[in-house]
Amino acid sequence: MAAHLSYGRVNLNILREAARKELREFLDKCAGSKAIVWDEYLTGPFGLIAQYSLLKEHEVEKMFTLKHGRLPPADVKNIIFFVRPRLELMDIIADNITSEDRHHSSRDFHILFVPRRSMLCEQRLKEQGVLGSFINIDEYILDLIPYDGDLLSMEYESAFRECYLENDQTSLYHTAKGLMTLQALYGTIPQIYGKGECARLVANMMLRMKREFAGSQNQILPVFDTLLLLDRNVDLLTPLATQLTYEGLIDEIYGINNGYVKLPPEKFAQKKQGEGSKDLPTEPKKLQLNSAEELYAEIRDKNFNAVGAALSKKAKIISAAFEERHNAKTVGEIKQFVSQLPHMQAARSSLANHTSIAELIKEITTSEAFFDNLTVEQEFMTGVDTDKVNTYIEDCIAQKDPLIKILRLVCMQSVCNNGLKHKVMDYYKREILQTYGYEHILTLNNLEKAGLLKPQTGSRNNYPTIRKTLKLWMEDANEQNPNDISYVYSGYSPLSIRLTQILARPGWRSIEEVLKMLPGPHFEERQQLPSGLHKKRQQGENRTTLVFFLGGVTYAEIAALRFLSQVEDSGMEYVIATTKLVNGTTWIKSLMDRPESQTQ
Repeated sequence: MAAHLSYGRVNLNILREAARKELREFLDKCAGSKAIVWDEYLTGPFGLIAQYSLLKEHEVEKMFTLKHGRLPPADVKNIIFFVRPRLELMDIIADNITSEDRHHSSRDFHILFVPRRSMLCEQRLKEQGVLGSFINIDEYILDLIPYDGDLLSMEYESAFRECYLENDQTSLYHTAKGLMTLQALYGTIPQIYGKGECARLVANMMLRMKREFAGSQNQILPVFDTLLLLDRNVDLLTPLATQLTYEGLIDEIYGINNGYVKLPPEKFAQKKQGEGSKDLPTEPKKLQLNSAEELYAEIRDKNFNAVGAALSKKAKIISAAFEERHNAKTVGEIKQFVSQLPHMQAARSSLANHTSIAELIKEITTSEAFFDNLTVEQEFMTGVDTDKVNTYIEDCIAQKDPLIKILRLVCMQSVCNNGLKHKVMDYYKREILQTYGYEHILTLNNLEKAGLLKPQTGSRNNYPTIRKTLKLWMEDANEQNPNDISYVYSGYSPLSIRLTQILARPGWRSIEEVLKMLPGPHFEERQQLPSGLHKKRQQGENRTTLVFFLGGVTYAEIAALRFLSQVEDSGMEYVIATTKLVNGTTWIKSLMDRPESQTQ
């Protein structure tokens, strides 16, 4: 089960199993047949923990989406609400229960808050007069969800917004709690490094929680050597740039949600001879993307320009394998060939899917619009003309291109120039508001507050120094056989990953001056290990670092860290954790102000 979670240095299946065990225990508390009413936002994250079969084993017979009015008919003894602790959801639950009462007086109601119980929500249920209807009110602590063998996500969409706009530290508290759970399962992490205000707060919370639990520590040999906490606002540039890895581009163009992508169906239709187009499917093709699929694990982190060659090489291997059947003469050989068939057929269908996806992406990456956009991004990254109004951005506004595309570029120019001159900033703002509507003034204010769009102050632009010292731009990035992390953006090395790389060797003391130019403090903490638990390292054994991105991480950054894990002599392997997997579009969207009814 979920074998792809246990292949890495750290067996993340342990975490998934712990989460499943808690879920089973809760379901068993509610004896008898059950229907689950889902807060729709939770179905994706839960899908990564437990399939429907697990719920069925524990007498879950029906599942509904939480919405106003009467619940759909279900002949069950228990109704369980799985919800986030949000007041507006309590009103819907109250509505469900009051419309229900008269019809099914023998039903038992339960509520499971994810990831924490909330006094405010219980108070709201009380005001609505339904709190007494619940037999069980519980919390299900789903902080860190195993996504893949080296990747954990909290799927906490609003973390960046809460921290930088609303001054709300809830997500940081959940992060600290999640890290404590991780230490309970994988041992105390001896060294903690961090950069940024939020990183400092999380480390402080962790150390405080550790003091509170003193004495009840697990005697587990530590699996992780180091924890690195990184604030997203230490590196605002990377998520704004267009990712150029295969997985990154799938996310940029189609969006990957909870490990699934929905693609236009026509590319995947198996057309039969003489068939018209009337039978083509209309539903999007939904594919699961993770390292359980061999081919995907092989190509997802490659620069897109290297994917075509990898696919054609794979095609040759597969067709050679199928040709083998002609050489099978004896019964034993035939039997062996037949036993390999399912694997070969799965490989063939996987190849067909990824060839179709690559064709879809190629249509976009070879377009003039994509090339022009990328050219401007790369000019900003290399410091070309960042201090004046950009004619390409002007043209895009005049053509009413999607607003998010404009915001990504303007923010990128601002970040690479340490703010925009007042007249440049005023010009962009005026053009955006006149073209896209004055309601976007709130969004522009939010971007300013988060430091993505800011007027230039007297201080000098540090970006060129940071770029030079940290080698953020590599002229001759090798996309086919990379020798540096810059391949993930065809020239630009993500600042966040460069910091991670330098921390491992030669250490942050070598870049003290640059660290001071980046926002927030940098720090180092050591955690005492229970006596006798000091790791004796074998000759040549790699160290393991958990890199936690507070406020989101992109697939291209993940690819860059995987690249560093595979470098022969690095001596370091990385496991990645984040509050949310993001790309420039979803990240900017989370900062946009839109009417309440549309949020989440």
